[in-house]
Amino acid sequence: MIAYNLSKRNKPFLDGEFVKQCMVDCASVLCPDVRSKFENVSLSRRTIVRRIDSISDELRTSEQLKTASKDFVWFSLALDESTDKEDTAQLLIFIRGINENFVITEELLGLESMKSTTTGQDLFECAYSTLKQVWRKVACHGIEWQAFQQMGPELLLEKMWESLCKAALDLKHVVELVVSVVNTIRARALNHRQFKSLLEDMEAEYEDVIHHNSVRWLSLGKVIKRVWVLQNEILLFLDMKGISCDFVTKMGCEEWRYEMMFAADVFEKLNELNVTLQGKGLFAHEMWKHVKSFKAKLGLFARQAGEGKFCHFPLLGKQKVPESVSAKIRDHLQSLEDKATRRFHDFKKIEPKFNLLCYPITADIDTAPEELQIELIDMQSDHTVKEMFNAVTLVDFYKSLSADKFPCVKKFAGKMFSIFGSTYICEQSFSCMKINNSKYRCSLTDTNLQAVMTISTSNFTPDFKKIVKKCDRVHLSH
Repeated sequence: MIAYNLSKRNKPFLDGEFVKQCMVDCASVLCPDVRSKFENVSLSRRTIVRRIDSISDELRTSEQLKTASKDFVWFSLALDESTDKEDTAQLLIFIRGINENFVITEELLGLESMKSTTTGQDLFECAYSTLKQVWRKVACHGIEWQAFQQMGPELLLEKMWESLCKAALDLKHVVELVVSVVNTIRARALNHRQFKSLLEDMEAEYEDVIHHNSVRWLSLGKVIKRVWVLQNEILLFLDMKGISCDFVTKMGCEEWRYEMMFAADVFEKLNELNVTLQGKGLFAHEMWKHVKSFKAKLGLFARQAGEGKFCHFPLLGKQKVPESVSAKIRDHLQSLEDKATRRFHDFKKIEPKFNLLCYPITADIDTAPEELQIELIDMQSDHTVKEMFNAVTLVDFYKSLSADKFPCVKKFAGKMFSIFGSTYICEQSFSCMKINNSKYRCSLTDTNLQAVMTISTSNFTPDFKKIVKKCDRVHLSH
């Protein structure tokens, strides 16, 4: 249990000895007569490693996984890769499966270390090999393996918003200067201390500027907005220190100031969208509604910008923006809207299916798939079904439908619910991987990392009694 909890919470293996010392100290006070039993418990680093390996193996081959996977009616994969501190590309492969009772299972299928190139073809072949090995190991007879064999290398990863917004928003000349002045203040400890002291003396709205992290690039909105709010204090500090930089010059340019306000406002809105697209267990149709809504907002913002209106932009809305600047901002917004439309073209193709999934009671029968039309008519004519639709969640609604009366509708819904809308589950797991594979745990091998990630991401509970029975002998502390 201790090894399991250490791994589940991404703690170093050496913490086992610390936990043991705490147990012994507590026993000395609470129950000194059994203190020796706690002293005999082996929680050395090597012991923790062995036990974590045993738990990981049990999770990979557990009856829970076998039972869940062999009943999958539909499944999808989420893949993403990231480079660790040793410059090794680590590929995470997650599976989401759904059975006929609409029980959804999300589990880590594998963490593969890629020592060579990481092209789309390489990622596909790695995922293919992992899925083939794991599928045979868990004896998943409910799914045709040939279906995955027929998939081509077009099953590639997609970075949605970063490449889209960086290509559409030509605001590099604003971002670079803002980041530069922030780095100027924070790079040297003395400057940073003096700047924070100045803000405190002037009773400024904020206590400090925000450091920009290129990984969290959408947080640029907060970085730029903070600099805008503290602009007077920043200019005063730079003047006091005799620091000359392009930021000071540009702040005297009216057009650049408007562009800075626009950058803060638009990146803040993009960050809000990004937050709504994050979270485990989100379905593709839910995420598409957020994206579709944001695209419509971009159209509204662009039309209003053409008229010189910025009522939905917190900073620009307080200014009287010149017509030339309004036109430039309109072009930025139109470019972002156009690129979003092209970027999400594949989602647009399946939008009718999303609409049918979300609103089966009011769906147009004539445009629905032929195999669903008769069942949709029966559904829309049944008042009990209508009441159930309004009373429960979408998943529970489809789960409650009779398999005899609505087999095709349930099959269709299961397929749609199994789709991963994003690779957020992978990105979240990479955060755990970075904690485990840090510079302070340099002796962690790829095998150790795979075992830890299996435990920390799994929703299953290990069968500890089964693991103990497999042990050859009990290891006592020396």
